[in-house]
Amino acid sequence: MHILMDVSAGTSNFPVAFTAVYAVGFIAAVVFGSIAWYNSKRPAGWEDKNRPDFVPEVKPEETPGIGKPK
Repeated sequence: MHILMDVSAGTSNFPVAFTAVYAVGFIAAVVFGSIAWYNSKRPAGWEDKNRPDFVPEVKPEETPGIGKPK
């Protein structure tokens, strides 16, 4: 019984925060990449496919990055 308590009380060498940052970053990259892909021109064979409802439509600006923010 004392062995189990010693094992559970010890610190772990596994970097949980480091792994969590990579997991959250990967999920964010997939989400933003999916939004960008669905709002871009469709590759060959995907021209007639509709954008899913959960992906927001991003309208391009006439002059992006020029002038005052709207």
